[in-house]
Amino acid sequence: MAGHSESGSSEKKSSNGLNELLTLNAENLQSNMKIIYYSRTFLSIIGGVVAGILGFTGLKGFVFYFFLMAVTSIGLLAKAKFSIHTYFDSWNRVLLDGFLSGLMSFVLFWTFAYDIVHIF
Repeated sequence: MAGHSESGSSEKKSSNGLNELLTLNAENLQSNMKIIYYSRTFLSIIGGVVAGILGFTGLKGFVFYFFLMAVTSIGLLAKAKFSIHTYFDSWNRVLLDGFLSGLMSFVLFWTFAYDIVHIF
């Protein structure tokens, strides 16, 4: 993951030197958001296949998806070494963005894998 920009005015201090304000490089922030989007989409597809193979139906499958996305959020936080403000502008970027975006891919691959394994 790309961190904040060290060039230019990455830290601004007030006259007494107590307040620090980090500015994030827009390109790095956009790159980090793409990484989150791609990893959530990829894990949604893999999770859908696993849920289909395991034979989850109904609410169990959706609970599995939300569990998978929670684990993904924790993994992304660990990858960022729990220093979110170095790589993102808010916690919502890691925890919530893209949480529901992979749901359609999950359902598609979930039903596809379930049909292949359990019906045919």
